[in-house]
Amino acid sequence: MFYTITEIHEILRKKQTGSRFVHTLGVQYTSACLAMRYGADLEKAQIAGVLHDCAKHMKPEKLLEKCRKHDLLVTQAQERHPFLLHGRVGAYIARKKYGVDDPDILNAIEWHTTGRPEMSLLEKIVFTADYIEPNRNKAPNLEKLRKISFEDLDRAVYLILEQTLEYLQESPQDVDEMSEVTFRYYKDLLKL
Repeated sequence: MFYTITEIHEILRKKQTGSRFVHTLGVQYTSACLAMRYGADLEKAQIAGVLHDCAKHMKPEKLLEKCRKHDLLVTQAQERHPFLLHGRVGAYIARKKYGVDDPDILNAIEWHTTGRPEMSLLEKIVFTADYIEPNRNKAPNLEKLRKISFEDLDRAVYLILEQTLEYLQESPQDVDEMSEVTFRYYKDLLKL
């Protein structure tokens, strides 16, 4: 890594809005808590948590342009809604700008929005932390989800995906296919 977590905070504080930066710190904190609970690497969890939205400040057109310029995969859903690319572009920026070379951290950043089948422990931690961090307050059943997240991480991932897909049913064209694939994977895993 080129930067310490404190230095990353200083860089992101200048790039992100106040509320986005507060969210970023919340995800870093929650990722650390979940890492301690499940025995994951604490430093990796904090790095992935603090960098998960490092590309979120970019305009959708810029995200698409960055993907094309650097040959990053763009799905049909992401083509229609380039804001979905902030995880993929974020992983690229984490590698190029911040010097992160750990594939698990990069995957946790890339897949924190949609998830994916067979996520690593770190990927599930960041995916979950992004949804339940203390500054989030709009999702239904958040108190229950926070409790479940510290009891059964796979079940928490499943429930987050279920709620997300239910919310997106109002605009089915906004659903990234990977969210649906991941939902089915965790539903089968949990035998629901």
